Amino acid sequence: MGEYYLGFEKPIQEIEKSINDLKNVQERDKRIDFSSEIGELEKQRDFIMETLYKNLTPWQIVQVARHPERPLFLDYIRMIFDEFMEFHGDRYFQDDKSIITGLGRIGDQKFVVVGEEKGRNTKEKIYRNFGMPQPEGYRKALRAMKMAEKFGRPVLTFVDTAGAYPGMEGEERGQGEAIAKNLFEMSALKTPIISVVIGEGGSGGALAIAVADRVLMLENSVYSVISPESCATILWKNSAKMEQAAKALKMTTKDLIGWDIIEEIIPEPKGGAHRNYEETMAKVKETVLRHLSELSKLSTAKLVQKRYERFRKLGKFEKI
Repeated sequence: MGEYYLGFEKPIQEIEKSINDLKNVQERDKRIDFSSEIGELEKQRDFIMETLYKNLTPWQIVQVARHPERPLFLDYIRMIFDEFMEFHGDRYFQDDKSIITGLGRIGDQKFVVVGEEKGRNTKEKIYRNFGMPQPEGYRKALRAMKMAEKFGRPVLTFVDTAGAYPGMEGEERGQGEAIAKNLFEMSALKTPIISVVIGEGGSGGALAIAVADRVLMLENSVYSVISPESCATILWKNSAKMEQAAKALKMTTKDLIGWDIIEEIIPEPKGGAHRNYEETMAKVKETVLRHLSELSKLSTAKLVQKRYERFRKLGKFEKI
């Protein structure tokens, strides 16, 4: 992990500072040995970290999902795929940099890959439009998915967006229509579709690439119709009530799997995905390949029918 700590991680930050201080003293003077002290501090840190992350509130999970050092889609491309060739453009307007599409290979298994990229630093965030796709991004994604259908390749999507771009330009170019068309086309796409929520799954911006046979989520990711801040502004006219909104939205993995909105929670390393990229990638890769193996046994007709049934039965209610 780098230098960034979330507010609730202050106890971890203090212990890790002490560990680093002792290590620095050892490096300066080889005659000094703080191994036992460092070991005890590391045990204490691990215990606090495990306790904190087992008891995160919904708002704290939102913060982890947005962590500046959390793996982004480009990290997954680099670390999961043995080979990747990017597609550009929607053949209508331009190339939306917030959505990346292409051909990916994991071992012998080939995929058409679609994912949302937020960018790491300020320059990248501006270049990627903060991971908020415009209509041409969704049209580029659909172009790639239709190609997957044509050539019999499964589709693998990675969701990480606060939502679709809300600006006037997007509306002028048909934002709503682009999202709606993706929902319509994906619902009947004749090839397996697996979606992985790796950070934020926000509103139609996420759903436009997540009408899938299997929706998987990293443990500390979120998936909701709206962000907590926007929800608080609408319901209570006060964005400061985002913690209350996060709880009410039921946007965490534990809530969503209980309602059968997702198929599986992918466990994260101790302290979150940002603390161990390698372990995170290995778990995502294993889970995706396992689900694809199950889907590959279905006929095309059965696959599409089960996808239809999956979305028809979403949601639970009580009769009064």
